[in-house]
Amino acid sequence: MRKPILAVIIFLLQTLSSAAWAASIKDGRAAFNRGDFTVALAILQPLANQGNASAQFLVGVMHDHGKGVTKNLIEAVKWYRLAADQGITEAQFNLGNMYFTGDGVAQDYAEAVRFWRSAASQGNASAQYHLALRYVDGKGVTKNNVEAIKWYRLAAEKGFPQAQYNLALQYAKGTGVAQNDAEAVKWFRLAAEQGIADAQYQLGSIYFLGRGVTQDYAEAVRYWHLAAAQGYAAAQHNLALRYADGYGVAQSDAEAIKWYRLAAAQGLAEAQYNLGQMYFLGRGVAQDYAEAVRYWHLAAAQGIGPAQYNLALEYAAGNIIPQNDAEAVKWYRLAAEKGIPPSSRGNLGLMYATGRGVSQDYVRAHMWFSLGAALGDNQSSKNRAYAETLMTPQQIARAKEMARNCRLRNYVNCD
Repeated sequence: MRKPILAVIIFLLQTLSSAAWAASIKDGRAAFNRGDFTVALAILQPLANQGNASAQFLVGVMHDHGKGVTKNLIEAVKWYRLAADQGITEAQFNLGNMYFTGDGVAQDYAEAVRFWRSAASQGNASAQYHLALRYVDGKGVTKNNVEAIKWYRLAAEKGFPQAQYNLALQYAKGTGVAQNDAEAVKWFRLAAEQGIADAQYQLGSIYFLGRGVTQDYAEAVRYWHLAAAQGYAAAQHNLALRYADGYGVAQSDAEAIKWYRLAAAQGLAEAQYNLGQMYFLGRGVAQDYAEAVRYWHLAAAQGIGPAQYNLALEYAAGNIIPQNDAEAVKWYRLAAEKGIPPSSRGNLGLMYATGRGVSQDYVRAHMWFSLGAALGDNQSSKNRAYAETLMTPQQIARAKEMARNCRLRNYVNCD
């Protein structure tokens, strides 16, 4: 009879021990959640030392973030690893992150992927999302868009918003999956409903263009408003455009200015250019040429062709800024490289033909006239014809050769 009694006693002790352990974990987690990390550590550390996986994970988190202890990434890795080895997916995910960034361990993309895969295989949505990213960028695995879609989908189906957004992008582009606008809209919408500004912006653009949905300017504006309210510069700019032209919203120059200004303050070059236009024209603000030029300069420095062209025009004319032919040539040239607008090439040709800001050179003038004419600029065609009356056949042949070479150089360094 002793053996059965002893077995019962052992079972009861184990049961009581497990119950006490569970109660302690509950208390430790509660202290952790309310931010009482000193108490949490006092409860959890002994349990972690005894091999409790949940406690090991939480102790790892505290070392990782310096909560209740001095931040120590090596200790964090130690406790995450112990918890990960016992199947705690959050620990596996965090350990994967540390291997990916090289925090507390030598950076190792393959190890990062290994731990993420362990967690992802157990249904951890964050790990599934990160595993998909690696199949896209090829860090730790061979690039594979089909595998990326697989893991994006698993995470997206669990409601992981960034995975929903990325899955939508793949459907929109047809990368790793057949292109499907309706599926793209579905996943963009789910991500947008969870507040992903990228998705809200994309969904607004989809409604504006009518891709996979019935075209609806009002819906486009609604989604852009949601993204713009989160500081999304491109959405702010699109709102400004719609307030300026009245598509999907009542036309309002004052509202256009408001949104152009917010986007421009974030460095969005197109918004800087358009805000310059508004100041130049006095739409929604008092006309202010100095402000117009200031915003054009900001946009032109980022390569916006129309802003470069406007600056060139004003430097050549000297009406609202001091006349400066050298600056005019500089900005005409930058705009001419893009061919935006086509007349930028013709105007640069005129500077060469008249020797303004550069040495007079009919060959180079002819070259730029030809390049402008190729874009349909009629005045360039006329100016080229007139220039030919002042040139020798050899000069004309040389100009045509320079134009051909300029095209081969993608219109850069053509002089």
